[in-house]
Amino acid sequence: MKRDYELGFILNPEVSEEEAKAMLDRIERVVTSNDGQIVKVNQWGRRRLAYPIERHRDGLYTFIDMILTPESVIELERTLKVSEIVLRHMVRKRDAKIVQKEREERVEREEREAKAAALAAANAAAPTPAAEPAPVAEVAAEPAIDADGPTEEELADVPPAIEEEAIQA
Repeated sequence: MKRDYELGFILNPEVSEEEAKAMLDRIERVVTSNDGQIVKVNQWGRRRLAYPIERHRDGLYTFIDMILTPESVIELERTLKVSEIVLRHMVRKRDAKIVQKEREERVEREEREAKAAALAAANAAAPTPAAEPAPVAEVAAEPAIDADGPTEEELADVPPAIEEEAIQA
């Protein structure tokens, strides 16, 4: 059974860009060899640490969203523990509701982008006659806002405030 996980790790700030890329490739190989999938890689870059780790004040932060089996998480953590360039790492299971919402939003965004691209391609392919003006989209009229405040009719539905009784000592 595959689950959604997030991996966050901090690399030694003295590593080269090639070593950081090699670490990402190693993580990707572990994930794909265990029938996993990397969904998103978010590299924050060099950031200040909350406290010194091995005399370093900065670190290279990276977060990876992935889909794995629980058994492959063990192999991934073992790989990160033996690496000398990884200062800290943490793998956590992501909330299923949040992941589902993100996927739905991504699908909707991709559909909108595909429609926009198709519309742009159709507009570029079809010549428009110069005599006809382009259709103007209708704008819905918004209700006017009264600057004087609410009317008595609008306040009729509002319940009265609760009056506090004076407490005698």
